[in-house]
Amino acid sequence: MIVCVTEKPSVARDIATILGANSRRDGFFEGNGYCVTWTFGHLCTLKEPADYSPLWNRWSLGVLPMMPQRFGIKLIDDEGIKKQFHVIESLIASADEVVNCGDAGQEGELIQRWVYQKAQCNKPVKRLWISSLTDESIREGFKQLKPASEFDNLYFAGLSRAIGDWMLGMNATRLYTLKYSQSRNVLSIGRVQTPTLALIVNRQREIENFVPEDYWEIKTVYRDVTFNSTKGRYKSVDEANAVIESIKQYPLVINSIEKKNGKEAPPRLFDLTTLQVECNKKFSFTADETLKLIQSLYEKKVTTYPRVDTTYLSEDIYEKIPGIMQAMTPYAPLTAPVLQLPKLPKSKKVFDNSKVTDHHAIIPTNMDPSKVFLSHDEKLVYNLIAKRFIAAFYPDCEFATTTVMATANTTEFKATGKVIMKEGWRVIFNKEKDTDANAKDDDNGIMPEFVKGESGPHTPSLLKKATQPPKPYTEGTLLRAMETAGKTVDDEELREAMKENGIGRPSTRAAIIETLFKRKYIRKERKSLSATLAGVQLIDTIKEELLKSAKLTGLWENKLRHIERGEFSAQQFIDELKAMVNEVVLNVMRDNSGGSIIVEQDSPKKPKTPSSGEKKTRAPRIKSIEEIACPVCGKGHLVKGKSAYGCSEFRNGCNTLFPFAQFPADLTPAKLRQAITKQYKNK
Repeated sequence: MIVCVTEKPSVARDIATILGANSRRDGFFEGNGYCVTWTFGHLCTLKEPADYSPLWNRWSLGVLPMMPQRFGIKLIDDEGIKKQFHVIESLIASADEVVNCGDAGQEGELIQRWVYQKAQCNKPVKRLWISSLTDESIREGFKQLKPASEFDNLYFAGLSRAIGDWMLGMNATRLYTLKYSQSRNVLSIGRVQTPTLALIVNRQREIENFVPEDYWEIKTVYRDVTFNSTKGRYKSVDEANAVIESIKQYPLVINSIEKKNGKEAPPRLFDLTTLQVECNKKFSFTADETLKLIQSLYEKKVTTYPRVDTTYLSEDIYEKIPGIMQAMTPYAPLTAPVLQLPKLPKSKKVFDNSKVTDHHAIIPTNMDPSKVFLSHDEKLVYNLIAKRFIAAFYPDCEFATTTVMATANTTEFKATGKVIMKEGWRVIFNKEKDTDANAKDDDNGIMPEFVKGESGPHTPSLLKKATQPPKPYTEGTLLRAMETAGKTVDDEELREAMKENGIGRPSTRAAIIETLFKRKYIRKERKSLSATLAGVQLIDTIKEELLKSAKLTGLWENKLRHIERGEFSAQQFIDELKAMVNEVVLNVMRDNSGGSIIVEQDSPKKPKTPSSGEKKTRAPRIKSIEEIACPVCGKGHLVKGKSAYGCSEFRNGCNTLFPFAQFPADLTPAKLRQAITKQYKNK
């Protein structure tokens, strides 16, 4: 018997169907020589301090630093988890072979390895490694199962990360809480969360300390074209006025005209961070919301594995592109020009094996999205991915740039105009608002024909401006800053190179931001993020650069990536970390500054009672059945079937049904919700 262990029930069901394990048992599927079972994400975790020593149960400065001789794991204390683990344990005990079908990433590998260790698995283990959950991909994956040993370094990197986070988090959190917290509210310190908080605090300080400075720009209009002084900014209004006086009596003379043709390549494919940034900018989705949406699209088999940090495809995907595009039926008008080409374009900016390790960029699969139920927000995210994928195979956008240099008296001026000659890939986005960050206000577009040496009257003007402070972080720009360890980088190729030293991983950055909200270290004002008093005080109190420097944490992250590739020792990483934690503890113990940090507490909000003349607020109008939450499980939403309404979580075990005989198929969404609400009130 072969036992397959997946990361969640829905994936187990898909794999069981492919393998022919169609008999449902308690906690697994069985059939055709296979048993397919599942975890619920993490079943095991590293032991708590008190599990190693009773002395570590009590928070005391005297026992720090806590350094277990050997780290151990334990089952998470939850009855459902314990029950499912015992199912896995008994299946493994009677298995001939085990197939690790966990999420194909570092965290997925760690989840599975810990379960096998806890179950004392001594059976041969193979690894299923796939980038999408389509039936075709699962079948291909099972034909190419790999020895589990090929992924040892991936596990060592995940284990090193977990141990590193435990040692720093447990020790530094207790250390700073005991030393500095007023009323002993917990001060959470983390390997990635603290440098991320420092980024927000530092940006906030830059904004608060910013002193605007006035400056002036000189422009002049000649033949309806705006020319700008090449000097740029004038710091004094008197100096600028003197220049205006010196040129207004003189004609503007055209000195040179230069025309250049240029090309603009399509935008790169999405990695997770770029997708989160784009969704935050376009739809105001949080990083966590985007991650949940793209994870759902992956599980619905319409997009590939989401937790990736590359924008490239491996070359073996090239031959699959036509099939993927043919399946994207809602996008047929856009894919047709590509599919009609005698040969599909193959650019190094899209296909590069050297830039792909475990998984390629996020792209659609060969599953027709019109045949899968997608929520409104899922459709928005899929549309972004689909259009960027199609654009990658369109021609470059071609444009012509004209630069005209001129002189009035002795002052030099320049005018530029950029005209798109062939839209190329831009036709895919031509109905969307142009948000090109590189678009300039002084671009004149199509300009008249100028002749070198011509001259004539012009109209100079003075424009007063002021220097602007840096903008507060949004979730999107914070994700970018985490990816580049705080450096502002616009160039895509340079940003790609800097990912090695980014802080956090694409899969964990959203959770880090959510943790900062939960700990009340940051707050959101519209889209802008700002640090709370506690967040600012914490960063000010931490004197150890190792704890709050994005650059240093990025170097640490780089070592974890090298462990994953077998280029650095996990033991050396942990030894270095132990030395660092020892140093931090000693330095904080010596601090006699007497500072304290106050963490804001939630105050219960009193329900607002409307006054006699005030109208009660109506509940938001329901426009679609997808907006009606399942009254049983609370996780899913209603979907319309052939004979009844059901729950979208039916694949995960929710069997809620509302037959058309009782709840007619032609009910409006509002009346349907009203009828369901009434039924559950009467129960």
